[in-house]
Amino acid sequence: MPTQPAMPAGERLQQYYAALTERFGPQHWWPARTRLEIILGAILTQNTAWRNAAGAIKSLREAGLLSWRGLREASQAELEEAVRPAGFYRQKAKAIRNFVDWLAQVHGSSLSKAFSLPPAELRRQLLEIKGLGPETADAILLYAGRQPFFVADAYTRRILSRHGLLSDRPSYDEAQRFLHEHLPQDHSLFNEFHALLVAAGKEHCRRRAPNCDGCPLERYLPQDRPLGWQESHPSRRARTASLAFPVETT
Repeated sequence: MPTQPAMPAGERLQQYYAALTERFGPQHWWPARTRLEIILGAILTQNTAWRNAAGAIKSLREAGLLSWRGLREASQAELEEAVRPAGFYRQKAKAIRNFVDWLAQVHGSSLSKAFSLPPAELRRQLLEIKGLGPETADAILLYAGRQPFFVADAYTRRILSRHGLLSDRPSYDEAQRFLHEHLPQDHSLFNEFHALLVAAGKEHCRRRAPNCDGCPLERYLPQDRPLGWQESHPSRRARTASLAFPVETT
């Protein structure tokens, strides 16, 4: 009997999106009041849980620093103290300062002017700012600039890798390139899909203790998983085994 052709990657991703939407509903990302808050959140949430980044944004607001002028005029010590709840506060305060200085020097402190650049050129400029990596730059582009750059974070890479769509331990660029090739270039789709993958990653596709039971993407897992997959994925052996592992926060 002839084998059925493999489902095209784009169609499979659309099925993932539909299944995740049915399970988790609209995510309404990014949780912020202004584009400034989105940008600060993208920097502050590096290597920490969102609740800590949100705490730092609240601290900035209470200190009167949640404005471009406030950030420009704040001393480094004031900035570091305000973002302390997000952890790595010295590095993150410096990254914020670097962004504010870049915006002032290159774009006259105008986000509108910056976002009027061709998206690829703006991304190149953002990646030249010390303290901003690809994930942070793409979060700024997608959520503050509404540009179609998929944020291929650790949750996204892990889910797609475990489902056989990407190689084992894919790079950020590899994952983003795959998504850009197989999805419509639509910032609204990228926004919601990324948020949904994060929701699935937090609840089910954890780094050390994946809990596939009840995951809306479980039915799409490859049937030819290698021998030993159960040993490296405790929830497939016993739900209680996952309790011995810490829950990943990012």
